[in-house]
Amino acid sequence: MSAPEETPEPDGQVADAVSGNWVDRWAPEPVRPYLRLSRADRPIGTWLLLLPCWWGVALSAARDHWRLWDLWIILGCAIGAWLMRGAGCTWNDITDRDFDAAVARTRSRPIPSGQVSVKQAVVWMFVQMGLAGLVLVSYNWLTVLVGLSSLGLVAIYPYAKRFTWWPQLFLGLAFNWGAILAYSAHAGRIEWPAILLYASGITWTLFYDTIYAHQDKEDDVLIGVKSTARLFGAATGKWLGLFLILAVTLMTVAILVALLPASGPAKLALALAAPWAMGWHLLWQMRKLDIDDPSGCLRIFRSNRDTGLIAALFLAAAAVL
Repeated sequence: MSAPEETPEPDGQVADAVSGNWVDRWAPEPVRPYLRLSRADRPIGTWLLLLPCWWGVALSAARDHWRLWDLWIILGCAIGAWLMRGAGCTWNDITDRDFDAAVARTRSRPIPSGQVSVKQAVVWMFVQMGLAGLVLVSYNWLTVLVGLSSLGLVAIYPYAKRFTWWPQLFLGLAFNWGAILAYSAHAGRIEWPAILLYASGITWTLFYDTIYAHQDKEDDVLIGVKSTARLFGAATGKWLGLFLILAVTLMTVAILVALLPASGPAKLALALAAPWAMGWHLLWQMRKLDIDDPSGCLRIFRSNRDTGLIAALFLAAAAVL
């Protein structure tokens, strides 16, 4: 006798949403499905998209100094990250609606649960992209081009798990583009520190999204979805250690390339504290991780907001000196 099929959460709540989130408590009922589609009830993704942006503007400012315009770069990136993360998640749910319906954790999402139609989701996606575009065009022309060039990565990502064991790499390529974007918004050019910071973010994404993917590995086997969690299996710890080392090393090199020519020792030391403090937090995650505990994987994944904030705060403090 088969077990009864799981049903969506009461009142349309999504199964893996943050408990007591503002969408389910305070948002007007007609817009709740759209906010859930944008993952507004699960804010960690917005943080993970935003924080590389803040790394980029802080490292760029550390090369010279903070400017009043940087306040808009910081705020605009926050608005843009919220909107583009929402648009990206909407696109992801449109393309993955059949997969989501087959996975216990995701079948309560708005499209498979019937809260939003595919046509409504497409309209909502373009609304979010249009609003994000208004933020983007307030920056210099190079930054506008950098932002537009990320759309291909966003479009490809949902399909990556169909053709490669490394969809987390594609997520990293898309999610960390803001490091280059925000760097260029301050500096007006793209330089090696921005590219190295971008690479550091990619390896950080490989770290945290592999942990995230361990939640769904059993369902992924059944429906034929690929991931680094399935690829690494019991060797996940060794791979996470490699990604930790690469993330710390690449960010360290980015800071050295950016600041060594003219910065004093205090500024350099404060900036270099960013990757090493970040590395200690990643090491703490590895020590807590049990890849066979889905709820624990989700908690550790969410803790990466603090990982990225630690690095952003040290880089911002260095830019003040």
